[in-house]
Amino acid sequence: MISIGKLVPSERDDWEALFRGYIDFYQRVEPSEMYDRAWREFQADTRLHALGARLDGRLVGITHFLVHPSTSGPDVCYLQDLFTAPDVRGKGAARALITAVSDWARARGCCRVYWNTHESNSTARRLYDKVAENRGFLRYQIELSRQ
Repeated sequence: MISIGKLVPSERDDWEALFRGYIDFYQRVEPSEMYDRAWREFQADTRLHALGARLDGRLVGITHFLVHPSTSGPDVCYLQDLFTAPDVRGKGAARALITAVSDWARARGCCRVYWNTHESNSTARRLYDKVAENRGFLRYQIELSRQ
């Protein structure tokens, strides 16, 4: 059975392995400082939030999310990252994580949860099409140099 909860300090290495899997999936490379900063933020649980999915006590999935204001209504929740271990895909971990984030956001007065995925991510999109509505928006991005 899948259980969802906050990440605990003893899961740091397992969380990082899953997060690195997510970063690798999107063919990115991030410095180790990024993982350290993210973990500190998740443990503080004030600006950035994280939940883990566990199967038989093993951390098998993670999600990272944040709340931000909206110009046209109540705050909204952005589900920034979602990743499950390849060997447990299709067992409900991702769906349980999305549900948990939605419940968390609803309890805090958010009016919606949203996320992005790459159009080629067909495995994830099969689930997303079942649990959410694709409103057809395209994402544009400007990379700013880090100083």
